[in-house]
Parts: sequence; C-alpha cells; structure tokens
Amino acid sequence: MADAVSPPAGPPPPAGLADFAALARAVLPADVWDFVEGGSGTETTLAANRRALDRVAVLPRVLRGVPSPRTGTRLLGAPCAMPVAVAPMAYQRLVHPDGETALAAAAGAAGVPYVASTLSSVPIERIAAAGATVWFQLYWLRDRSLVGDLLDRAHAAGCAALMVTVDVPILGRRLRDVRNAFAIPPHVVAANLPAGRDAIAHAATPGVSAVAAHTGAAFAPALSWADLEWLRGRTTLPLVVKGILDPRDAQLAVAAGADAVVVSNHGGRQLDGAPASVTALPEVVAAVADRCEVLLDSGVRGGTDVLRALALGARGVLVGRPLLWALAAGGRDAARTALALLAGEFGDALALAGCADPGEVRELRVLTEG
Repeated sequence: MADAVSPPAGPPPPAGLADFAALARAVLPADVWDFVEGGSGTETTLAANRRALDRVAVLPRVLRGVPSPRTGTRLLGAPCAMPVAVAPMAYQRLVHPDGETALAAAAGAAGVPYVASTLSSVPIERIAAAGATVWFQLYWLRDRSLVGDLLDRAHAAGCAALMVTVDVPILGRRLRDVRNAFAIPPHVVAANLPAGRDAIAHAATPGVSAVAAHTGAAFAPALSWADLEWLRGRTTLPLVVKGILDPRDAQLAVAAGADAVVVSNHGGRQLDGAPASVTALPEVVAAVADRCEVLLDSGVRGGTDVLRALALGARGVLVGRPLLWALAAGGRDAARTALALLAGEFGDALALAGCADPGEVRELRVLTEG
C-alpha cells in the first residue's frame, strides 16, 4: 500500500476574496479590525448592503457562443482591465507597513484605478509613483486653502480624476470605535495634511472615537452644491461625486458638472438606516440617463457582484474592505492575488451569463428575489 500523502502545512490559499477576512483578523489588533469592519449605529445599513446584493438575481443567456469573454472596459474614458476601481480608504498603514503604496502597486499590476484618500497614510506623490492610474479622493476641509493645496498636489502628481466625497458632513457614529476609544497609532499619520493637523486622531479618550473627533475638527460640515460648482471650475480632471443615494441628488451632480457619480452609503459607515447602495442604484441610473457614468460602492465582495451592478446599469464598481483584508494578510502580493481572483471571478460570471464583454451585461434581465 502506498504511503498516505500528508496534507500541506498551513491554511489553504484563498479561493475568493472572502477568504482574506479570516487571515486579516488573525493578524490585526482587535480595535483596528473593528475600525475596518465596523459600520455606524446598529450596523443595519452595513448588513443591508450584503443582503440586498444577494437578492439580485441575474438571468443568464445561453447558446451565445462566448468561449473567452473580455473583461476590459473604460472608466472615465480610460481603459482598465475590468470595471473595478480600488475604493478610497483612509490610513492603510494601520493594516500593513507599506500601506497605500502596496495596494496602489497591486492595482497597477491588475490594470485597475486606485483611488487615494485625502486621509491616506502615505503622501499622494508616493502613491502616484507606485504604478497605478490614481484618482484622488477629496474630503472638503474647513480650511479652503488646504483644499486648494490638495488639488494642486493631485494635479502635479498626475492624478487622472478627482473624486469628492459628499456624504460626510460629520462622521457617522461608529459604536465599535466609541467602545474601543479608538485612536490612530502615532506612527500612522494623515500624510496629505500639514504635520500636526491630525493630532486629535492620536488622542485616546474613553468613550470617544478619536477619528470622529479629528474629522469633526477638520471637515467642513456645510458643503453645498455651490462648492461643487467651485470645484468643477477649479479642475479640468474628470469629476466624480461619491455618496449619492437619492436620484434627485444625482441630477444635481450632473447639473454641477459631474462626469460620474458613485452610488454609495459609505460602506454602511454614515447614516445607519440608509438603503443598501444596490437598492438605490437603478433609480440613480434612470435619473442620470447616460449623462454621466454611474459606479456602485458598498458591499461588493466578488465577481458576481460586479456582474449584478453592471446588469442594474452601473458602469463599474468600487471595491474596499476585501482589498484591505488582503493588504493586511500579505501586503502587495496578497492584494495582487485578491485582484487576480476578482478578475477571474468576473470573467467566469461573464461566461456563465453569456456575455462577451462588460457592455453586454446591460442587456441582461434582473430579478429581485425575496
């Protein structure tokens, strides 16, 4: 009898994006894990994002003769390998020492845009040099001179688009962070802000989220459509407005000069009780009527979700937490693996749906189950 083959040592390699969650949780401090995973309030909207996506059923077409679908498309007029961009996420050095540069390099290798946050823990200039097509995400600051400075730096660094987040007049009350008295460690800074401007974020106080205290002091709570129009006049870059749920706001964004809107509830981290982003998506798509691109954010966990979003009219999606999980689990290489898995899943979804490319997905019918 042949000797039994011993199983390989260690856990099996990730087969999908969800597998990175356990790997990340095993290496991150508990309060950092809560900061990444948590939502606002009772996390109703956070949970709704996933439930709503799971209720979207796409009717596949058959006998279409599609042996090898093409995953490539264009976002904001530029080619990309799949209809995906890396969502803006703050303080990525919380989860890995290489932070934003590692995830941006992985995005560049995967051929998808990387959205750099105002609250990146690496300066925008270093992120832009990592090899990806970089879009810069702007939080509106109380000090407008700093807003202008950030815009100038984004232009000088070669950013390909500007994304302004409009759903954070104040930070949502994230109870995990409040209970943990969560503060950003001293070695992780808001690298795009002047030195010391984020000191509040490092001050731990019982019953207080230091991140919320910092954003309350730094962010302008009264952003208006007039400000968006000022921003449109300040840049020739494609302008993306992130944080739209009401179709009336989507129409106002188009009127203010937006080239794209992101249907997003901030990953369930702002107004708890807001609808799942995918639930709001079809009405926003109808409201803009192809006058701008529509992207979906919040809850995307795999290639089937990308297919669902496209079938409901989105041009593409932003992917956030799963790529932070991968970054935490193994830096740039793990993030590259995660994006490769996502590309493979999306290619399989196209083939199984009978679509030769992302453009054909819009022709599919969708049912909402349950």
